[in-house]
Amino acid sequence: MSSITYHFGGKQGLYLAAAEHIAAAIRALQGENVARAVAAGQESREAAIEALATILDGFAQMMLRPETEAWSRFIIREQQFPTEAFDVLFNRAMHPVLDAFIELIGRTRPDLARREAVAMAILLFGQAMILRAGRAAVCRALQVDQIDDETARLLRARLRANVLCILSEKPQ
Repeated sequence: MSSITYHFGGKQGLYLAAAEHIAAAIRALQGENVARAVAAGQESREAAIEALATILDGFAQMMLRPETEAWSRFIIREQQFPTEAFDVLFNRAMHPVLDAFIELIGRTRPDLARREAVAMAILLFGQAMILRAGRAAVCRALQVDQIDDETARLLRARLRANVLCILSEKPQ
């Protein structure tokens, strides 16, 4: 306990340091991929669609990684009952990716108001997040004990197909 107080100022400081660590790990896993995708997505509508699919695939791959299991419990708890740690996670990891994603959605679907683009982004990311947050249900529904490489390829391919379909939706 004295080490926690010395290094972090108390349990709250340790908890915030854990949030910082998770945010930094997410940035390390996603930052370069997102930056490359956004740069590529500037060229055309088709390039922006491909960039969105690339970002979501990278996010899905992160959700499938074993080390994200511990993070997910922390993040889900903060999603359910936000504390100061949620601000750290959102501002340093989630918000930059979400902003980039919304910008690309605007390039692919200029007919959408910003609020609709944000809603689309949230729901598209939800399809990838289920791979971690709903892992037990995913495995049970697919009748597998764990998400192996073959199952991961199937899920990622379906996610890509869903993204392409949603982004090509005709405005009504």
